[in-house]
Amino acid sequence: QVQLVESGGGLVQAGGSVRLSCAASGRTFSNYAMGWFRQAPGKEREFVATISGSGGNTAYADSVKGRFTISRDNAKNTVYLQMTILKPEDTAVYYCARKKGSIVRYYLDRDEYDYWGQGTQVTVSS
Repeated sequence: QVQLVESGGGLVQAGGSVRLSCAASGRTFSNYAMGWFRQAPGKEREFVATISGSGGNTAYADSVKGRFTISRDNAKNTVYLQMTILKPEDTAVYYCARKKGSIVRYYLDRDEYDYWGQGTQVTVSS
């Protein structure tokens, strides 16, 4: 069974920064692209960022481009989301997910991800 565990969320001031981590189980972590999604109160879950299995390719939602950075450390089975210049509208539960393959493709569709973590709350105060 694949397990994904997010951590690093909390209360952050607008304009501040925080780094989320997602630790994965399994022996073939580098074979899979990984993604971050978020769900704000009263809204549907939306794509945030994704990274290829090797870490060589990334993609971001327009709303976070230039502010957020996704990265991974395959030796630690961990993917990160570095969030900077945070805004109140970034407030959401953030989820990491494993993609169905190692290549960044069809990354906007949550159905392309087969395992999900439980999420970590990020609250940005104004």
